[in-house]
Amino acid sequence: MPIIVSEIRILPGEPKEKAFEKALSVLGVKSSETKEISLSKISVDARKKDRVNLVCSVAVTVDGEEKIYKKAKSKNVVLRKIAPSDIPVLKKAPEARPLIIGFGPAGIFAGLYLARAGACPIILERGAKVEERTATVENYWKGGVLNERANVQFGEGGAGTFSDGKLTTRINDPRCDFIIREFEKHGAPKEILSKAKPHIGTDMLRTVVKNIREEIISLGGEVRFLSKAEDIVVKNGKIVSVVTEGTEITAENVIIAAGHSARDTFAMLKEKGVLMEAKPFSVGVRIEHLQSDINRAQYGDFAENPALWAAEYQLSQHVGERCAYTFCMCPGGYVVPSADREEAIVTNGMSCFARDGKNANSALVCSVSAEDFGGDPFKAMAFQHDIEKKAFEMGGMKAPAQTVGAFLNGGSSKFGKVEPTYARGVADKNLSELFPEEITSVLKTGLLAMDRKLHGFADPEAVLTGPETRTSSPVRIVRNSETLEAIGVEGLYPCAEGAGYAGGIMSAAADGIRCAEKVLEKLMK
Repeated sequence: MPIIVSEIRILPGEPKEKAFEKALSVLGVKSSETKEISLSKISVDARKKDRVNLVCSVAVTVDGEEKIYKKAKSKNVVLRKIAPSDIPVLKKAPEARPLIIGFGPAGIFAGLYLARAGACPIILERGAKVEERTATVENYWKGGVLNERANVQFGEGGAGTFSDGKLTTRINDPRCDFIIREFEKHGAPKEILSKAKPHIGTDMLRTVVKNIREEIISLGGEVRFLSKAEDIVVKNGKIVSVVTEGTEITAENVIIAAGHSARDTFAMLKEKGVLMEAKPFSVGVRIEHLQSDINRAQYGDFAENPALWAAEYQLSQHVGERCAYTFCMCPGGYVVPSADREEAIVTNGMSCFARDGKNANSALVCSVSAEDFGGDPFKAMAFQHDIEKKAFEMGGMKAPAQTVGAFLNGGSSKFGKVEPTYARGVADKNLSELFPEEITSVLKTGLLAMDRKLHGFADPEAVLTGPETRTSSPVRIVRNSETLEAIGVEGLYPCAEGAGYAGGIMSAAADGIRCAEKVLEKLMK
């Protein structure tokens, strides 16, 4: 049980050993007395531009930790209990093996958990394995034909495979420690264990996903790619099987982790009487700046200090009953084509681990509520689709884009200082025509307000590319708060982002484990 000493400050460029010395001084412990010492967390404090610091938490393992902890008498010293990672193991695999629909973060970690428990799960993924998917997606980005079965939205790893691989989350769940450790164990950089805002990067995430898949298979699990769940069979209020590619698989426990873009799966579940409701989500654009400008705005005179990493931001502004905010910020990243059907434009952001691209980008979006659609999730999905279709009609194969100056003040866009990174090219179009006037107004007001918080955010030469419509699922599949089963369908576990219970890699993975735990409890009886 290590002692964590937080709020240890060092200058950019100073070695981590400097933080270790300060932590040991707080504890009154000599270096020779420690069993282990390491960085538990590190972040940048750039609130004072002339005095940027690295803020560290240091983990110290030493004999007599409770006595040392009490003697320190500091609010910055705590004992950290390590969450147990033991998984109960079945005596034998069940005859009706648990089935998981979707192999994004939730499906991956549900599969890993159940495989380690000896349950030999069957996983159905409508898209391709990551190796094939990557080649298909890159071909599409270069101007090739869209593959509706292997694209940014569908395939091994989920939509997050082509993102920044962020592992930040607002949830306080002990499962997050387990998830971070498993990512590192399967090939993610070791620094994710200590960074306050860890990320894997799309390039490394692909390898990590593949490695976890291989462990699941080695433990008796099965992953079937290009296997869409076409139907579920429910009898007497219980799920009894799943139909995929014309084959019916007996299944008494089904975790459905289909992701936020599985509109046809939601329609199938509706036909089966599964209870759903609309939930809030957001729509907007991707905004791009030079990363060097973001570094300067955040770090001031320290902007070019090699000890600091590419700067990030997170901004929001309430405008009446709505909110404009930034989401999924990708330092040194790219705006990527993310459609999953023909004649539609969808954008997303992506960074590699190094985050060394010329531009920074993030979603700049406006909130919409369930009430906007009368509580009907299918009207909400239709709203998303209509924007994506309209964007295609505006730009054809290219995404509609506009400089911030043109968006705010009218006129044509002159792309120059900030070159759009959208791989299939952009077309200078009036983005005010893409969204309802109320949303456009909120985005404009938000832009100007955010510029007062982050100097240069409303730079006239910054680039807006649209649309960003897949921030989260507009659907919540209602489930029992105790058993996590769908209301009215025993054995069906709606899970993670697509079902409306997560938002990002970490929270989705945690919800996948949570559902797997419920399945295992049932199997252990």
